[in-house]
Amino acid sequence: MADFFNLKARQAAAAQASSSKAPSSKPETNRLQPWVEKYRPKTLSEVTAQDNTIQILSRTLQSTNLPHMLFYGPPGTGKTSTILALAKQLYGPEFIKSRVLELNASDERGISIVRAKVKDFARQQLSSAPTHTIPVQDDDGDVKQVRYRDKYPCPPFKIIVLDEADSMTQDAQSALRRTMETYSKMTRFCLVCNYVTRIIDPLASRCSKFRFKSLDQGNAVKRVEDIAKLEGVKLDQGVGEELVRVAEGDLRKAITFLQSGARLVGAQQKEAGGKRKARTVVEDEDEMDVDDAVPAGGMVTKAHIAEIAGVIPDTTLEALISAIFPGTQPKIQYNRIAKVVEDMIAEGWSAAQTVGQLYERVLFDERVGDLQKMRITGLFSEVDKRLGDGGDEHLAVLDLGLQISGVLCQA
Repeated sequence: MADFFNLKARQAAAAQASSSKAPSSKPETNRLQPWVEKYRPKTLSEVTAQDNTIQILSRTLQSTNLPHMLFYGPPGTGKTSTILALAKQLYGPEFIKSRVLELNASDERGISIVRAKVKDFARQQLSSAPTHTIPVQDDDGDVKQVRYRDKYPCPPFKIIVLDEADSMTQDAQSALRRTMETYSKMTRFCLVCNYVTRIIDPLASRCSKFRFKSLDQGNAVKRVEDIAKLEGVKLDQGVGEELVRVAEGDLRKAITFLQSGARLVGAQQKEAGGKRKARTVVEDEDEMDVDDAVPAGGMVTKAHIAEIAGVIPDTTLEALISAIFPGTQPKIQYNRIAKVVEDMIAEGWSAAQTVGQLYERVLFDERVGDLQKMRITGLFSEVDKRLGDGGDEHLAVLDLGLQISGVLCQA
């Protein structure tokens, strides 16, 4: 009864109870999470291959005085992960929900949302700084009680994260300018986008810009292989490089392909195990021959990754290239090209994937001269624009093949 009036004792007991309950539910939630979320960086030091940006943000974290920020770069390079990791280090698990507002492109973000939801959150008064203690494990493994403010700075401002800000309307961006200025004392904005040119200049000039570059192959492959090791997934030789190559520098896509490959191998093993059991039951009666082909040791191979990523097989692509290149007589082989393209479309191969792989093969072919490569590059850009505008895939690939063949036929 005496502890009822002791506020500090009650807070310490509540913190101890919550810490004792947390481990029991954490493994279950982690097990059910996608690997992209499960291995999302929790701190700035865990972000891969963005050294300059992380160095600047780490210094800013020490001063706990953030400017308005603009993160831009290709998808899957760690923009959203970086700002969320920064917010976790600033506010900790208890205050991040009340101090951070994240809006994605899935939310409606027209001028009405900026005037209502964003403005209402920006003008909210800050809650009082935490004074209680929390259990923290030091480097030696000992658990000691530390003040919450000593572990997490909890600066006197909120953070509004506008993910994929380049999809916001011009009016919404214009309305955001005044909000950023009016509530700058208690609110910081972080705009995250893929194309910085789609952010209006008055908005971009109010932010510190941080460019996120595509991950280099060394760091990306190491991260993928580390995740595979933690999940107990065996990778065949060169699978890590193949994952990064087909993902085109998008680490999020590479991790998703890795998880899909592991599930595919597991499904094949489970199916083969069922077939073996069925065969042992009826082996004495009918001696059935059941095909139980399984990857050796349940290993993810390049073939699995190619199947998941929709990569066109070399045999199919080679048939298209041989039809495009002129034979002994320099003339366009229309019937042959049309037949190969028709078969590819009938098999369901993506036109965008076809254009991408064909570009790599033709532009790096030593049989093609420099002037011809220059003209062919223009053809690829035209077809890519048509596909982006919603053109017919069959006609686009057929036209590309015929035009490339026409350029190669000219001496």
